[in-house]
Amino acid sequence: MRALPCGALFAASLVAGTSAASADDVEKFFAGKTISFITSTGVAGPYDTTARAMSRHMPRHIPGNPTMIVKNMPGGGHVLATNFMYNNAPRDGTHIATVNGTIPTHQVIDGTGVRFDARHFNWLGSTASPNLITVTWASSKTRTIHEAMKNEVVAGATGAGSMAALYPTILNNVLGTRFKIVMGYKSAASIDLALEAGEVESRSGNSYDSLRSDHPDWLRDNKVNILVQVGAKRAKEMPDVPLMHELARTPEERGILVLLSSAVTVGRPVFLPQDVPADRVAAMRRAFDATMKDPAFLEETKKLGLEIDPTNWEELTKAVNDTINQPPEVIAKARKAIQIAP
Repeated sequence: MRALPCGALFAASLVAGTSAASADDVEKFFAGKTISFITSTGVAGPYDTTARAMSRHMPRHIPGNPTMIVKNMPGGGHVLATNFMYNNAPRDGTHIATVNGTIPTHQVIDGTGVRFDARHFNWLGSTASPNLITVTWASSKTRTIHEAMKNEVVAGATGAGSMAALYPTILNNVLGTRFKIVMGYKSAASIDLALEAGEVESRSGNSYDSLRSDHPDWLRDNKVNILVQVGAKRAKEMPDVPLMHELARTPEERGILVLLSSAVTVGRPVFLPQDVPADRVAAMRRAFDATMKDPAFLEETKKLGLEIDPTNWEELTKAVNDTINQPPEVIAKARKAIQIAP
């Protein structure tokens, strides 16, 4: 083996020493700390349930083994929590968050209440990217998406940036459905209660696995009709339910609907605020990846009925940037498609 020159040996030892010092600094910083895990939803549902499972397993993969607690911050269609992370959360690694995958789409196309730029967050990864669905209650006279083009359908939603409001609006504006959106519910769980009580007859933006975990009886007893799904391809559990972009009647409609399906690619993202020290960001990304492979975490999430199909931080960052950096003409057409009628 050829010996390295003295200069190369010195450089290598310097890099090794710097890396070791950085790792020590990260461990010393997190030791004894409490990390707040912000979720933009209320208690229950896949975002909150996944965050709580992560809080029990992720800390042992973080140098210094900090404590992690979940804090719910619902409101404004997930914008409240996102604004908090961008403007108020400490930028030291002690706050991470999970928000709805519509946030990048909402930023570029709607912008209501937005005081953030999602391109600047330090994305750790996405826990899953399940297809999203629109359902009606079994007693509704609307049981297919084509019937929703003939009948008025009362749908519950939280805020303007939520998937519960976004997708019925898109379906109305692009495909001519007749969803009447009632906003102001505090959380997804409150919409579900309204659905069961007959206060509304439809909900959008949840997923098949959220139904399976939160309301197994809805599926078992056929209490809901699944009208349409949003994603790149049909989910194996719903092979006969059409994708939103498959309903397009023209190439232009298809282009709009594909863009507006991009939130599914973003999925259920987890991120740090901007300007967190790079060594802590790197440590948290490694911890996220390790958690997604952790047998104990996977066993718990399986029991909870949660889908874990992670996307790494590089792919997630690309998905966010691709959504926000769309050509102006495509954004303009998509913007018209999400305008909620007065």
